[in-house]
Amino acid sequence: MTLNVLVVEDNLDLAAAIIDYLETENIASDHSSNGVSGLAQIKTNDYQVIILDLNIPRMDGLSVCENMRQQGIDTPVLMLTARDSLADKIAGFDAGTDDYLVKPFAMKELVIRVKALGKRRSGQITFLQVEDLTLDLKQKKAFRMEQPLKLTPIALKLLEVLMRASPNPVSRNELINEVWGDDGPDSNSLKVHIYNLRRQIDGQYSNSSPLLKTITGYGFSLKKP
Repeated sequence: MTLNVLVVEDNLDLAAAIIDYLETENIASDHSSNGVSGLAQIKTNDYQVIILDLNIPRMDGLSVCENMRQQGIDTPVLMLTARDSLADKIAGFDAGTDDYLVKPFAMKELVIRVKALGKRRSGQITFLQVEDLTLDLKQKKAFRMEQPLKLTPIALKLLEVLMRASPNPVSRNELINEVWGDDGPDSNSLKVHIYNLRRQIDGQYSNSSPLLKTITGYGFSLKKP
């Protein structure tokens, strides 16, 4: 798979050097020179990795990262910074950064880290949304049309898996593995949990479209009609 990367860096010489080197590794790159335009590109394009400088104009790297995670964008972020103190790194991880690279750095190391991040999605997001259904991952609370849902811990885990995959379907086996691991329940248990989850998500909201779909012979998906 060819990686598609966004480089958000206001040092144009450094940005050009990064983009040129990534190109030699068959990694495609877009560029933004400030946080506001970078965030706009992140929202409208599908990137596998964001290379984000900490000190950029109009909106700093930490603010860009926090905004991404609050909106449920789980693209991995590699933060570039001249600050290498533990406190600075903790602040970055708290904001939703996945990895740090301290300037000056070797381009080869940059590529290694980009390729590693490109194989996964970020676990740093704090908020998921599908239509008017939202899930606050920090508070472990779900809402439909801004009304709280009464969900068990298992139902919350099922909902998180489905929302992360949305709009793509998730198989029954995937749900069981993600939620219960090797100690999977019998098939009736999953059926009961899905029934109760559907009742909370869709059953109470006659004025809103049902979101939880059954994919016959496969599994389930969360998506708009």
